[in-house]
Amino acid sequence: MKYKLIIDKDAEEEIIAIVHAPSKLTAQIEDLVCGFSGADCIMGYAEDEMRKLTFGEIECITVLDRKVIAIDTNGERYTLRERLRDLEAVLPSYFIRINKSTLANEHSIRRFDAAFSGGIDAVFACGYREYVSRRCFSEIRRRYEGK
Repeated sequence: MKYKLIIDKDAEEEIIAIVHAPSKLTAQIEDLVCGFSGADCIMGYAEDEMRKLTFGEIECITVLDRKVIAIDTNGERYTLRERLRDLEAVLPSYFIRINKSTLANEHSIRRFDAAFSGGIDAVFACGYREYVSRRCFSEIRRRYEGK
C-alpha cells in the first residue's frame, strides 16, 4: 500500500483512495473524511451560556450524573451534547481514554498519583483529579515508553 500527502495551500482539497476492493479500512476512511468538518472545537453549555471550546483548552471530557461534561483549563465545567464515543472519533490523537467514562488531554495531565485504595489518579493542570483504570494505565505506560 502506498501513501502520498501533498500540501498545497492554493489547491482545492480532495482525497482520492484507489483500492482493489471495499474493506473495513475503506469504510473507516470514508467515515473519517465525510465526518470531518475541519473544526477544532466543540460547543459547551453552562447554565445560560454557550461557549466554543477549542480542543487545546479542554483538559478532559467525562461523564458525570449521566451527562457528558468537558472541563477546561480553568476548571470550568461545560455540558456537551455529543456522546463520549462520538467525541472519541473526532478528537485529536492526544486525547486518551483513562477509564470507561473519561477521555483526557494528555498534554494537560501533570502527574499520576497513587490513591489510598491502590489505584492511580490523573491530576490535571486545573487541579481536577480522575481515576485511571488499570487497563488504561498499562496502555498509557506503553504509549509513553514507546512500545
